[in-house]
Amino acid sequence: MTKKLLHIVEKVRQRQRLSVEEAEILWTEGDLLLLGLLAQEVRKAMHGDDTVTFVIDRNINYTNVCTVGCRFCAFYKNPDQEGAYLLRHEEIFQKIEETLAVGGTQILMQGGIHPDLSLEYYEDLLKAIKKRYIIHIHSFSPPEIFSMAEKSGLSIDKTLCRLKEAGLDSIPGGGAEILDDRVRAIISPRKIGWQRWMEVMQSAHRQGLKTTATMMFGSVETLQERLYHLERLRQGQDETGGFTAFIPWSFQPTYTELGGKTATGVEYLKTLALSRVFLDNIPNIQASWVTQGSKMAQVALAFGANDFGGTMLEENVVRATGIRYRVPLDEILHCIRETGKKPVQRDTLYRALRAF
Repeated sequence: MTKKLLHIVEKVRQRQRLSVEEAEILWTEGDLLLLGLLAQEVRKAMHGDDTVTFVIDRNINYTNVCTVGCRFCAFYKNPDQEGAYLLRHEEIFQKIEETLAVGGTQILMQGGIHPDLSLEYYEDLLKAIKKRYIIHIHSFSPPEIFSMAEKSGLSIDKTLCRLKEAGLDSIPGGGAEILDDRVRAIISPRKIGWQRWMEVMQSAHRQGLKTTATMMFGSVETLQERLYHLERLRQGQDETGGFTAFIPWSFQPTYTELGGKTATGVEYLKTLALSRVFLDNIPNIQASWVTQGSKMAQVALAFGANDFGGTMLEENVVRATGIRYRVPLDEILHCIRETGKKPVQRDTLYRALRAF
């Protein structure tokens, strides 16, 4: 081990913040097992070492109509394309009732950038859900919210205020991809830039809306751009403190315009572990069984992840690429227990609800 690497390892163990340059050295000179060991030490210091959390939820993709047309997406349809849809309120209500029936506490609603949906449409939908059901609405990614603001002629602050008053409880971290505009110009040229994404999130934080953060890695970004993404999240968290969790997931190229290859399991685990070490101010790291499957997500619990994500009774975006992992509640409990840890059901804000 070089002197530089030894110094970086010691900094991690002393819970000192790493620079981007030090994180790059740790990635290039440190092997998978060293990164995993350090990530687990950080995880244990932050959360202890005996529990893993998860949430019972459903991902409702209310529309696949999208005018942005990201090159990495196999889910979207043009407005007049065969297979394009917009769910009726009654269909959404049925999905919520099915979620509540199995003990669900959260719905995650995300869709495309639909050209015909106004801010009033989303307000009416939120109010209708809250009138009927007691459930946490964790919905609408920053690109969707920015589009609502643009169409309505309102500021992002005012748009979020109206959504919150209508019933929005928190915001998912979708649309982040890589927070670097060189990468975004290649993979999603018509989507908002990274600074707009962060502006939406920080506005939400200032209004008391918690959010998650994501990273889709393995498309066209460099290691340095991946690290810039992590640094921008860390800086944003320093300023407003509203990110509850970070979820890295690997690009799935099948059926996409962008094409290419997906990241290896080793790259996924290294990325996850480095994220835990680097993001010292974001409390939770979530394993991604949606793209990795339950077995790799189980291994992720030994590489810094403290959360298994959601049961996701439904998921359609990743599924459109041909990846069709399903992990029911019993399997989540089994996967967690096999690692010697206790499964704990949580809510969206990471408050414990039930220990199994």
